[in-house]
Amino acid sequence: MQSSHLPASSSADKARATPTRTAALTVGAVGIVYGDIGTSPLYAFREAIRPAAVDGVTDLEVFGVVSLLLWALILIVTLKYVLFLLRADNRGEGGVLALFALVQNYPKRSGVVFVLGVTGAALFFGDAIITPAISVLSAVEGLKLVTPLFEPYVLPISIGILISLFLVQSRGTGPLARWFGPITAVWFVAMGAAGVAQIIGAPEILQALHPRHALSFMVSHGSVGFVVLGAVFLSVTGAEALYADLGHFGRKPIQIAWFALVFPALALNYLGQGALVLQTPSAVTDPFFLMVPSWALPGFVVLATIATVIASQAVITGAFSMTRQAIQLGLLPRLVIRHTSSTETGQIYLPVINGLLLVGVLMLVVGFQTSTALAAAYGIAVSGTMVVTTALAYLMLHRVWGLPKLLSGLALLPILLIELAFFAANAAKVPDGGYVPLMLGGAVVIVMWIWSRGTQQLYLRSQTQAVPLSDFVPRIETGSALRVPGTAVFLTSDAQATPPALLHNLKHNHVLHEHIIILTVKTSDIPHVPEGERALIEHISDRFERVTLQFGFMETPNINRALGNCRKQGLKFEGMKTSFFLGRRKLVAKPDVGMPVWQDHIYIFLSRLSADPTDFYHLPRDRVVELGSQVAV
Repeated sequence: MQSSHLPASSSADKARATPTRTAALTVGAVGIVYGDIGTSPLYAFREAIRPAAVDGVTDLEVFGVVSLLLWALILIVTLKYVLFLLRADNRGEGGVLALFALVQNYPKRSGVVFVLGVTGAALFFGDAIITPAISVLSAVEGLKLVTPLFEPYVLPISIGILISLFLVQSRGTGPLARWFGPITAVWFVAMGAAGVAQIIGAPEILQALHPRHALSFMVSHGSVGFVVLGAVFLSVTGAEALYADLGHFGRKPIQIAWFALVFPALALNYLGQGALVLQTPSAVTDPFFLMVPSWALPGFVVLATIATVIASQAVITGAFSMTRQAIQLGLLPRLVIRHTSSTETGQIYLPVINGLLLVGVLMLVVGFQTSTALAAAYGIAVSGTMVVTTALAYLMLHRVWGLPKLLSGLALLPILLIELAFFAANAAKVPDGGYVPLMLGGAVVIVMWIWSRGTQQLYLRSQTQAVPLSDFVPRIETGSALRVPGTAVFLTSDAQATPPALLHNLKHNHVLHEHIIILTVKTSDIPHVPEGERALIEHISDRFERVTLQFGFMETPNINRALGNCRKQGLKFEGMKTSFFLGRRKLVAKPDVGMPVWQDHIYIFLSRLSADPTDFYHLPRDRVVELGSQVAV
């Protein structure tokens, strides 16, 4: 998930960070990067031990499950993400779409890469809906242990917290974000301390650190062990955040936070839960909260609820950031993006995505009602995303880093086999709720595929009807069209063709401005384009200039500002004397043109969700002229 609480910066900036800056980033990473994985102990051990405890739990089963949890953290999170993927960055940025953008053009665009990238992003959106639901539910369920009187109110309280969380998104979370790191740090310390208190009573649980207990459990428990493996994967949910937040915090702070606080706290807590069950087998019903003394339980429940809200916030803002990346990469229409901070470019709010997430989360909470029921739906989205990331990492090793295929495969094969085992174990839970992320992911894949395909077909069709700019300019310079003062900027997706808006303006108004800029906006495969490389200016004639603006896939295009900066390169641009001309297309479905009709209707619906280009490109609204045409899809 991408954080929207801190401004993105390059890995070079992180490398030059002072000790004070590194410490601040480390604390920030604790709250935002590790918020999700930090709430996993609420339910991971409970759900993993439950299938093995049907006929009573034995000491060997406790050792085995705890060992599986610890080694999942070591192999998946520590080795794959913290030590490897944090080095596989795209100009300092991480995440499944950043990796997709990095490998898609090496050496050429690939259908396999497209499918992997879209699938990974789609499964992430499924994760973004499930995480707030299961996290908040599992925390509020602790109230039942304070007093059974709270049991009827668990669901209403959870719904109230979630609705409030989504309602505040439009106002931005910047003022609160500074507290996320310290509060989550307190949460990790409290979890670790609760675990230590139990370990002192049953120090033999430390034997679970040896991997032989995990292996013997899997060998001896057969199909039950396979079910347990699916629940064990709940302990590494949120691992993608390590990679996705790389650009906001840098590799070093994320690694320091993991080794100095997060991993020790998680390990101690899982060991502590195991120690509690060894001493009191009946505690298997809810070992996390039963570790805490009764006098401290109310405060612990409140702290857990705050921690889950922080984790949910990080997932929500991550979905916003992921959506912006998908828009810039041409996988989704231009949705409305609002900036909630005047100083931090990463703080954004997407009303459509926020509304969809809220509806999805509430449907899950009302439909499943307990965190135990939701656990079946959780693992398959996360494990699927991890498999996709590993596959893209293989392509990155071979295509970008230049390693031989065999060596690249051997390097990642052990991790891939473990993740495939986790995925298969979670796939067994499809009838019990695992179908939810698959349905959500499938819907997102279809949407992205149709939008990408439809946009490409419209572009190719427009090219066949286009008038080459090289033919148009000489003819118009000797023509009789009336010349009016000022500058006209015509936006077009094809820099070599005459913009349709220019042709419509000439046809209907019979005038052309004395200075004309043909403007094309492109999205680069890197996250952020340096300001000095933003614009390419070509002089076509005394009257015409062609400008190409490049924006990174994590940037929101601001054309007005970019053209203003082009004056340093000699571009004649005066904002108050400039008019921007946009082509407005009315799409109609035709069976004999382009995609099947059902796909046409989906594409048309998505296009209606698109933001006004004036807002998306930050154009001055009072200087924009739109000229429409009807186009068949």
